[in-house]
Amino acid sequence: MSLRSARFAEQPQVGPDGRSAERSPVVATPALALAFLLTLLAAKSRAAEVTTVANDAAARQATSQLTAKHNYQFDGSISREVLENYLERSVTMAYFLVTGMTEGNREYLYREDDVRLISHIGAKFIGRAIYRWNGESRLNDASFWDGARSLIERVHAADADVIFQACLFETISPDVNRVSIPAWVFAEFGQTVEQRTFSYDAMLNPDGKFVRHWGRSSVPDVTQIETQLWFYFLARSYIDLGCEALHLGQVSLMGMADPDLTQWSQLVQRIRTYAKAHARRHIVLLDAHVPTGGMVVNGVSLLDFNSFPLRIKEVPTKPHEGILEVGHLDSLYNRSQGCVAPSGWSCDHLPYLVEFDNFGRSRRPNVADINSHFVWGWDEISWFSLQDEDYRNRWLSYAYHWIHDHDPNGHLQMPVSRMITCPNETQGTYRANQRSDACPIGYSQEQAIKVLWQ
Repeated sequence: MSLRSARFAEQPQVGPDGRSAERSPVVATPALALAFLLTLLAAKSRAAEVTTVANDAAARQATSQLTAKHNYQFDGSISREVLENYLERSVTMAYFLVTGMTEGNREYLYREDDVRLISHIGAKFIGRAIYRWNGESRLNDASFWDGARSLIERVHAADADVIFQACLFETISPDVNRVSIPAWVFAEFGQTVEQRTFSYDAMLNPDGKFVRHWGRSSVPDVTQIETQLWFYFLARSYIDLGCEALHLGQVSLMGMADPDLTQWSQLVQRIRTYAKAHARRHIVLLDAHVPTGGMVVNGVSLLDFNSFPLRIKEVPTKPHEGILEVGHLDSLYNRSQGCVAPSGWSCDHLPYLVEFDNFGRSRRPNVADINSHFVWGWDEISWFSLQDEDYRNRWLSYAYHWIHDHDPNGHLQMPVSRMITCPNETQGTYRANQRSDACPIGYSQEQAIKVLWQ
């Protein structure tokens, strides 16, 4: 049976706030009318504050009900059970914490509705919440950090267990030459403190490998001390902000000259040492895209969990349909390496996330090529966004259950917000939010995600 013709479970008819639209009848009297008028006038001057308080109270109650049966407690180390509880409630929510202009110089709107969504679906791990993909000088702007800190505090007021993830990506641009190096970065590496900025050129591979790999920007070489200064600066800054997870991007690209992971090991140890003393719960969870199945040195993983794109396979005989398949291209299913995890427990396969990745479009959009990473010519999240709402909902259910059935070590990171490169009328972004006045560009997968997690 075609996935498109398969029946998706009917969804309860509730609004995006999780409450029924029904109202109890009110009997009007002159006294009641006067009281109502006085109340309305008093509320007018503080409507936004009242709405926020009410929404936050509802969010705390909703989150408590959704997650009460799972354990999310950790400090200093994390058990496999707790880690997988988080991975099971993980979402991609790109640049949720980035106020002002985000990636691609676009503005991320409807954030108030995202705050509501996090509690409504019971999300616990907010992936890719803050980062810079080039445009590094934005880090000089105090509002970049203040806006993110305010949002973290807002979400934590409703659910203190939520983890926010920042990213250290495989790109660097000349704009980094405008970012000053704090004294504490030099001190960490035993260098003389000096007044200077980071150097773009000093982060590049001496042999020119992956220089201008992204057009105007390059892949930083982790064997270069300047790259390690940069990544330590980012990691510590994000930990101080309140982020408890760091995504390290395409580590194999940045480790182009580090085949035995020596430099990665040293950098990761510096980050973990700082987190042990200063992170919110005395640990930072690290992951990366691992085409080889992991980053394992002498039997110990450098990462707390692995991650990778979904690697969706086209069905050429069924236009625009896609499936998952063990062994398709470099997919991670059944390939996550066994190891001793950073928290000390052993496993035959390290838990991992798979996500709807974004990486552009091919030169042949809407054409199937099962030997390509593109899905019908589009990256994974763009392909997903092009499907109709019913198919998107059913495909999420299909993927969620397929992963559980074929590799219980894997977890589907639900798509909530990510940049798309296909034709769209949604400001270049896929949003899972229920489409409403509060988020008129939503693709309406919110309720489907909530049902799968219940």
